Amino acid sequence: MPYVNIKITKEGATPEQKAQLIKGATQLLVDVLGKNPKTTVVVIDEVDTDNWGIGGETVTTLRKSK
Repeated sequence: MPYVNIKITKEGATPEQKAQLIKGATQLLVDVLGKNPKTTVVVIDEVDTDNWGIGGETVTTLRKSK
C-alpha cells in the first residue's frame, strides 16, 4: 500500500486543487510503479508559514520581504 505525504504551506489551496494533487500523485504511482490506485493513500498536510523555514527564516518573513 503506497503512502504519499504532500506538505504545502497553508495559503488557501482550494478543495479542487487538493483533489487534483491527490489524483495526480495517485496516477503517478500507477504509471511509474504499476501500483493499485485502490490501495494508494495520499495525505496533504497544510503547514502554517510561521512553521516552515527556508534558509534560516520563516516563510512568513520571506514573503513579507518580497
